[in-house]
Amino acid sequence: MIRICVPPLALALLLVTTTFTSPPPLEATGPAPIGGWTTLFDGTSVEAWRGFKKDAFPAKGWTVEDGWLRVEKGGGGGDIVTRALYQDFDLSFEWKCAPGANSGVMFGVSERESAPWVAGPEFQILDDGDLAADSDISAGALYALASPRGKKLKPAGEVNHGRIVVAGDRIEHYVNGVQVLSVRWGSEDWKKRVAESKFGAMPPFGTVRNGPICLQDHGDDVWFRNIRIRRLRPEEVSLAGGRDPIRLLDGQGLGAWSHFLRGEGAAMEDTWKVEDGVVICSGTPAGYLKTKEQYTNYLLVVEWRWSPTTKKAGNSGVLLRQIEDDKVWPRCVEAQLMSERAGDFYNIGEFPMRGDPERTKGRHTAHTHSNEYPVGEWNRYDILVSGDRVELHVNGQLLNVATEVLEVPGHICLQSEGTEIHFRTVDLYPIPSAGAGEP
Repeated sequence: MIRICVPPLALALLLVTTTFTSPPPLEATGPAPIGGWTTLFDGTSVEAWRGFKKDAFPAKGWTVEDGWLRVEKGGGGGDIVTRALYQDFDLSFEWKCAPGANSGVMFGVSERESAPWVAGPEFQILDDGDLAADSDISAGALYALASPRGKKLKPAGEVNHGRIVVAGDRIEHYVNGVQVLSVRWGSEDWKKRVAESKFGAMPPFGTVRNGPICLQDHGDDVWFRNIRIRRLRPEEVSLAGGRDPIRLLDGQGLGAWSHFLRGEGAAMEDTWKVEDGVVICSGTPAGYLKTKEQYTNYLLVVEWRWSPTTKKAGNSGVLLRQIEDDKVWPRCVEAQLMSERAGDFYNIGEFPMRGDPERTKGRHTAHTHSNEYPVGEWNRYDILVSGDRVELHVNGQLLNVATEVLEVPGHICLQSEGTEIHFRTVDLYPIPSAGAGEP
């Protein structure tokens, strides 16, 4: 919780229970840590930190003990901030707190203001106690703006893992490996949330995109450790949007696509049609829509659902870097769309690629877990194809990574595979050809 001291008149006037000892496994919890981690606290050194609006680290109130950075109850040390500024980042940390204790991790902080919270949004650190787990001031919340959902918090005295991803206009919070919220910084929804909160009286709030990270001294015993951060690559930031895409589906026709369907004389319009901006695939005969152009490196955003009328789940897939001859299963990397299996990989036609050995059997690499919405509701794929690496994000969570993928121009295909399936978005953000770096 944030301590706010503003005049009464001003007061009247967005965006798995496990103890981690390092950043969570990249396949499980969000954008992959490719850009290289910087250690902000390694258990001994506080060189990355200084007092808010000060040159040095506080002489009191903050101590290093047994590998933890502790803010002491009543210690009077004040808030601390990183010496470096961060804009698009992935921040990983562990914390524990005393019963009833309160603190926070802020970002987008401005030292032109009287306190960090005047400008900086906050990941709430709290012993929830009897507080509702989905309160917008509970642990993991975007304080007073957005509530955590699906949180599994460990009690006071036990270790929790937190993660904050800020990418373009997207803010994501994770607690113990589970994404608990995702909001759009600066969106109309964000503006409404801010206006209806105590921050509506603070014009600087949420206006700083490049600022230090802040750990709050709220006057209680709270401990932090394993604090690491990495700056996101441009293609990772593009997962949040901010650039105009190539719209492969425009809601009106299929001009960007050709097709392959099993059986002589099978026509595209017999299997695919556009109604009310939605592309509907009947599922028969087997085959696929296929982009007329070839693409090598890109972010692909796909929204799909199974028929909300029949509520029948089925099978389909998004084919990536499809090359060579057309046939029902052409040579490519498949991002699976089978119900409950979205996020799986299939290697079709011995396409060069490598999945996680522990989850790979034959040409199939299983996802880490399922993250689909109920049959009939819209789902979203964010598929990052960059160099020799492919990432599959389903509804905001990274579920699978393939490496050593053949980097070659190829078509993108949407499969027809026996069951009615709908698509309403297929947006492509090109990425300049370059290696994706080491995982």
